[in-house]
This record gives sequence, structure tokens and C-alpha cells, in this order.
Amino acid sequence: MHHEQLATIDTVANLFCQATKKTLDKSTGKSVKYSNTLQSIPKVSLRPDLGCFVQFTGDYNGLLVMNFSADAAMELYRSYMLTMGLPESELAKDYTSAEVVDTMGEMTNQVMGRSLRMVESKFDLVSNIGQPKAIALNSAITLTPDSEFQDNRRLVFSLETFRFSMELAMERTQFIQMK
Repeated sequence: MHHEQLATIDTVANLFCQATKKTLDKSTGKSVKYSNTLQSIPKVSLRPDLGCFVQFTGDYNGLLVMNFSADAAMELYRSYMLTMGLPESELAKDYTSAEVVDTMGEMTNQVMGRSLRMVESKFDLVSNIGQPKAIALNSAITLTPDSEFQDNRRLVFSLETFRFSMELAMERTQFIQMK
């Protein structure tokens, strides 16, 4: 039976999903789930209420965006800080506060670190990330990376009833493993 080879971006997206779940399960002490459906999308955007983006460059190149509703950002932030031992009374109350925005940037950094290590151990290819930038926003902003970045995917995650997403843009590349 002939199996069509999964597009490289889908293989990478799958590893990113696993990495996101492992990283956030550990840092929030909760169970993060991801949808088993990957969406092919025309472009990547930062979406309200809080968006975070980071480029990765090296043996393969791309751009990753994490989008959180205010509620999802607050729940992730809260769980993360409580897991780190911060008392509830000291937590920020508003998703636009610097602490929440910075924490989402830090989580994205951790997720990407693990994602790229997983790709490296599977494919022996290395990519490095810049510093993730996180911003609170009230309207969507479309990011236009290199014209070579024509493949885009959206992955949807949930933490209890809160949903958030990851959007991934990659250069058109095919990882072909040599025997």
C-alpha cells in the first residue's frame, strides 16, 4: 500500500505539538491537549488578545506564532506561577500586565527550545531561535516573513476550557532521511 509522505512542515508541526504539550504540562502542572487536526492556512497572524512570535534560523528556517485569548493567557500564567511557588496574592490580575506578557514570551521560549531539540534528535538538523516577542493586542496583525515561507499551519491547543493556538510558517523544504 502506497503512503504519501507527510509534508515536512506537518512532521515538524507534529513534533512542535508534542513539545508544547510536554513543556506546558510540566510548567503548569496541568494537562494541555492538542487537536489531532492540523490546519493549512494562507498566512500567519498575531491574534488578540496576546500574541507571541519568534523566528528560527539555521539548517531550516521558519517563524512561530503563539496566540492566546485573555482567559487562556491568564490561566496559563496563573498555573505557571503557582507551580513555581508564587502566592496567589502576588499574581498579576490583567493579561496586559508586563508579567503576563513576559511569562507568555518565556513559555514560548521553553516550547521552542524543546521543539528544536526534538527536531534535532530526529533529523540531525539544527536551528536556533531569537528572543521571542510577546505583545498584548486588540486587533490581528499579519506577519509577512520571507516569500519562501509559503507553507503555514495552525495547531489548536486546550487547557481545560481555554483554547489557544500555534501558527507555524516554514520555508519550503523537504527532510529526506538517508539510509
